Amino acid sequence: MTSELSPIEKAKFIAAKQATEYVKSGMKVGLGTGSTASWLVRCLGEMVRDEGLQIKAVPTSSRTAQLAREVGIDVITLDEARWLDVTIDGTDEFDADLCLIKGGGGAHLQEKIVATASDQMIVIADASKKVDTLGSFPLPLEVIPFGAKTTQALIEETLIGMDVLGRDVTQRMAGDMPFISDEGNFIFDLHLRRIGNPRQLSLILNQIPGVVENGLFIDICDVVILGYGDGRVEVTDLTNDSHQELRFDVRDDDNIFFDIAD
Repeated sequence: MTSELSPIEKAKFIAAKQATEYVKSGMKVGLGTGSTASWLVRCLGEMVRDEGLQIKAVPTSSRTAQLAREVGIDVITLDEARWLDVTIDGTDEFDADLCLIKGGGGAHLQEKIVATASDQMIVIADASKKVDTLGSFPLPLEVIPFGAKTTQALIEETLIGMDVLGRDVTQRMAGDMPFISDEGNFIFDLHLRRIGNPRQLSLILNQIPGVVENGLFIDICDVVILGYGDGRVEVTDLTNDSHQELRFDVRDDDNIFFDIAD
């Protein structure tokens, strides 16, 4: 199967497979949204089916919930879980401080709620998501529909005083209609090109009336697992200030990963 994947998809798959090492029976697990997170859901579903893994999962979107149920994972709500052992999710960008931009799939509100209700957040990504400075990927804002154009004007005015390179704000569309989040809100994408002070920007954006949440994840991510198309995996862990590089051989017949770094 893996021989049919592109290098980027193989990298995502490898990162997701490595992340399953953090999941043990009895855990309550947050499941992210996006192409990389979907690999994780499939890997965990395989462990549920073949290894008897027993977990309860809180998905961060309706799409993830549907996939989790399809692969046999027990899905519960965050209110039922109350607190999670770990959340594993993808990202659109991350920097050396493990600050993230998320929300390319329009689910960053639920993703941030779930991640902050967890003992640990693990991010899985391919190498293209690692950047020196955040901002190349548009920063999503979830905005309530009422007065959305006024909110957009307030956002544009606020950006004038921010340490960013670009200030274009566009509404995300789904064909000819506005994109609607799972919470029934609009998404506005901020094309900033470079974010000089992510922490300051996050705080100020969330003070604008009509803005529900932004896609900057600051001081939330604990571990980043970075996959490469050639089989390498880098694991950066802020909790113990460690960086580890592994190399895996992926067998196409059974998807088993063998650590050949030692």
